[in-house]
Amino acid sequence: MTPTTPLLPTLETFLKLTNSREQAISANMANVDTPGDHTKDIDFQTAMRQVMDGNDSVRMEPASMELQGLPERPDGNNVNIDRESLMLSQTQLQFQLGVQLVKREFNNALTAIKEGS
Repeated sequence: MTPTTPLLPTLETFLKLTNSREQAISANMANVDTPGDHTKDIDFQTAMRQVMDGNDSVRMEPASMELQGLPERPDGNNVNIDRESLMLSQTQLQFQLGVQLVKREFNNALTAIKEGS
C-alpha cells in the first residue's frame, strides 16, 4: 500500500499540469518554422486555482489555449523561440519543485510510520 497524505493528490495534479505545459511548449518550439502556427499554452495558474478549490475536472485534461497578442511574422507564425525557451526553463523548475515536494511528503509519511511502530 502506498502511503498518502492530503497534499499528494494536489502535488500529483501539479506535476501533471507542469508536464502538460512542457509538452505544449515543446510543440511550440518544434513548430517555430511552421507557417501559420500559433503559440499554445496551458493556463497553469487558473488550473491550479481550480484544483485548490476542489474542482476535479482539471485533474483529467488541462485545456490548451492559443495565446493572443503575440507579434506574428509575415508567414503568420507567432512562436518566439526565446519566449518558449524561457517558459520551458520556468516549467522545468516548477516540475523539479513538485518532485521535491512529493519526496518530502513521502519522507514525512515514512517518518510517521516509523514513529508509530
